[in-house]
Amino acid sequence: MTSSITRRALVLMPLALLSGCNMVVMNASGDIARQQGQLVVTSTLLMLLIIIPVIALTVLFAWRYRQNNKAAKYEPDWDHSTQLELVIWGAPLLIIIALGLLTWISTHLLDPYRPLQRIDETRPLRADVKPLEVQVVALDWKWLFIYPEQGVATINELVTPIDVPVRFKITASTVMNSFYIPALAGQIYAMPGMDTTLHAVMNKTGVYEGFSANYSGAGFSQMRFKYHGVSDADFQAWVAKTRAGGGELTRAGYMALEKPTVADPVKRYGKVTPALYQAIVNRCVDTAAVCMNQMMAADNARSGKSIVKREGAHPGVEAPASGITGNAQSTVPSSDAPPSQSPNPMKSHHDRAH
Repeated sequence: MTSSITRRALVLMPLALLSGCNMVVMNASGDIARQQGQLVVTSTLLMLLIIIPVIALTVLFAWRYRQNNKAAKYEPDWDHSTQLELVIWGAPLLIIIALGLLTWISTHLLDPYRPLQRIDETRPLRADVKPLEVQVVALDWKWLFIYPEQGVATINELVTPIDVPVRFKITASTVMNSFYIPALAGQIYAMPGMDTTLHAVMNKTGVYEGFSANYSGAGFSQMRFKYHGVSDADFQAWVAKTRAGGGELTRAGYMALEKPTVADPVKRYGKVTPALYQAIVNRCVDTAAVCMNQMMAADNARSGKSIVKREGAHPGVEAPASGITGNAQSTVPSSDAPPSQSPNPMKSHHDRAH
């Protein structure tokens, strides 16, 4: 009796442990994350169509052709079966084709840069609905959220209304991070000097976890924030309360925020310096610094002038003012351009990232 109870306890113990797991990825509250969870389930089931029969046949063959089974047919000269070959190669091929098609379609439909087409599976998004823009900056080791249309900002607190599309513009101050709210959508990298985008929508009110999913130093494990999905009325009330609370996020204030700190409390700003996010992306919050976009524009202009000058020495040859490739974005200088006129070596990488 005791041994029976012990066996049952051992069988049920894993289930008890799993009951404490929060399967938020598979039970998401946002439409994008829900579609991603369904993609995981569908892909897994398709793969199990091969995995389960293979495991079952492995056990069956091991049992049927065991040494002491004299009833098993022994055919040492058998080496080929066309029907068996068709099954062995045909079934996996069909599943790979199905997985490839599913992945290709989902990759485009769930592209984070793609504007949303629906609120959820039953409600399409009206064409006149404008998404709420939130600018996200990964700092060491905290998150800054700027609401440009509302003119407010927060540290380690994100609030958006439910059933309203949100366009996140994401960057970082120093090292690469990863912006991730499992209940809302997949993770998106935040990189200094670059601007990435995520479109998402939350469908249920609640408080959700957000964090960095990419190691970024000593304070990484505490680089977390609370994401509040609220009604539209509650969001408007939150904005009004934040504005009334005062405080302004200036360029100097941001430069102070850039200093590494750990486990920062929630902080709100009722006013934000205009175009602060653009200055962060272009690495020129300090007014003494030259913005990356201005530097690249100047480099591009100098490159074009040097090519026009060189080609002008050859009569009958039309000199492309946009560069030797004829591309307006070309930064390849002429061979007689002085070293000081060489383009920024980071330009091509930055342009590709955008």
